[in-house]
Formats: sequence, C-alpha cells, structure tokens
Amino acid sequence: MSKRESKVIVGIDLGGTAVKIGILNQEYEILAQTSVPTGAERTYGQVIADMGKTAMALLTGNGYGWEDCLGAGVGSPGTVDSENGIVLYSNNIRWEHVPLAEELKKYLPVPIYADNDANCAALGEVVKGAAKGYGNAVLLTLGTGVGGGIVIGGKIFGGGHPGGAELGHIKNGSEGRKCTCGRYDCLETYASATALRNDAKKMAAEHPESLLWELCGHDLERMNAKLPFDAAALGDGCGKRLVENYIGHLADGITDIANIFRPDIIVLGGGVCAQEGKLTEPLNRYLEENCFGASVAYVPRTVTASNGNDAGMIGAASLVPIWKEG
Repeated sequence: MSKRESKVIVGIDLGGTAVKIGILNQEYEILAQTSVPTGAERTYGQVIADMGKTAMALLTGNGYGWEDCLGAGVGSPGTVDSENGIVLYSNNIRWEHVPLAEELKKYLPVPIYADNDANCAALGEVVKGAAKGYGNAVLLTLGTGVGGGIVIGGKIFGGGHPGGAELGHIKNGSEGRKCTCGRYDCLETYASATALRNDAKKMAAEHPESLLWELCGHDLERMNAKLPFDAAALGDGCGKRLVENYIGHLADGITDIANIFRPDIIVLGGGVCAQEGKLTEPLNRYLEENCFGASVAYVPRTVTASNGNDAGMIGAASLVPIWKEG
C-alpha cells in the first residue's frame, strides 16, 4: 500500500487469546491489520512489547511512520483507569495495576489511549456501526459474560470512577445463581451466552426426547447458545421454553437500562446476536409495553451490533481524538 496523505490511527483489541491490531483512517475504515497471540502467561512487559513492536511494524510495513499516526487506542478487558491508561484489574489476562499506556509508548511513540473493551465497542458502534448518528447509546455484549458500554453526548460514560458501567451486574432473576463477581442473580447469570448454554445442557439432560439432545449430537459438551434457537425454530417445546426464558431475562435487564439512561438506541453485541430479529423483535415489543412512560415518552429501539469481528479495533481507534486535515 502506498503512503497516504491523511493521518491514520492504530486500534488495538487486547484479548485473552490474541491481540488484534489495525491501521484505520479517520473514517474508521481498516486499511491493514494483523494479530499476535497474547501469551497471557508471560509478564505484562513482554505482552505489551509484542503489541507495540507489532503495531510499529504494521505502520512501517504499510508506508507510515509514527509521525503519520494520530495515536493508538487499546481496548482491554477488565477495570481500566482510562484517564491514566492503567489496567487496574483484568481476570482474563491476569493483570493488576499495569501501566499499559506508559509501557506501550516505549515501543509505539504516539499518544496512547486505553479503556475497557466494552466501552470501546459501544463508542465504535456510535462512530461507525449500528448506532451511527446517535449521540447517546448503550451497548450490551452477550458472550461469556455480559459486558456493558454507555455513550452519552458522543463520549464514553464510565461512571465517576473506574469500575462503573458494569451493566451485566445489575440484579435480575431470583434463582440464587452465583455470579463470577461474587454476588447472586446478576443479569450475567441469566442473559450471557454461557447462561443460555448451561440452561440448555440442563434441559437436554432432563428431556432426552427433546430436539436439543439430537442437535448437540448426544454430547452435552457440544451444546452452545445457538442450538436452543434452532430447536425452537423447529417447534421443539424445550427449545421454545429456553428461548422465551432467556429473552424474558434479557428484556427485563434492557428495560431497566432504558428506564435509567433513556438512550437513543440500545445495541446488542456478541455471538447470540446472530439471531438478529428473533432476538430484537420480542425485546422491542417488551420495551414498548413495559418501559416507564412508554405511552408518552421516547422508547429506544434495540438493534444488533454491525462491526462484527472488527468491533474491538474500531472501538479502540475511536478513543483517539481526530481532526480533519485541510
């Protein structure tokens, strides 16, 4: 690729397994990308050195120098002090009080910005995604857990101090489910992909006549969050009950979020969102019927995220302040 006149941004998606790194233009289009294994068993210094050296090599390999880069954004799992670029705690990569921005700048000499990965994904959907054109949005990521990101006035809102906006840890349900945070009955224990998978495994074991048992190949370890929707679509009663229960818990959580923040739009990310309308249509009906003041006040729509596998890089890059040349 030949060198371009406009400045570029580096977006880095730090995950437990891999680090994805991209060069983006100021329209948040990915010009080039690569990835390296995280190797989280190593020291944080080694991980960050790999990250920085790989990002710098990607820039130079595509005709850019550090002076052509407006900055780099990093989305990290866990609790992040975004003001100081410090990962306070991340269970996924076993980091605690890691000076991410300070360390990364040793290898990538540009302004460095860092935030929680779900916060980044939310901002990414606002600048280039399903929430583009809206200044106020909430993102819920439905994966191993339930992550949350809030954008107000076009900026990430993480609360008054690090550790805020943990939307997956609002109270939901009453079955006494233990959450990874130590509390019981968090939204995450009912509305994550992990929760749906576990519920489906239990249902299949109790009802071997169900299509769930057949769809997972008679092996409960092959169960995933997609199969209950497949079973429900085929008319299976167990699949229908699982999906209805899952959507019911998610709908309650989303309605609480709408009542508190009243955003312009609510975006759902994560693998479960491949169900698209099967998920969002009943959620939107529930919002219309149960959102506070629904008959007279604005009720946000729920949509699925559109940045896909690039969400982490786009979201991280959107942390970097940009300006248009000319």
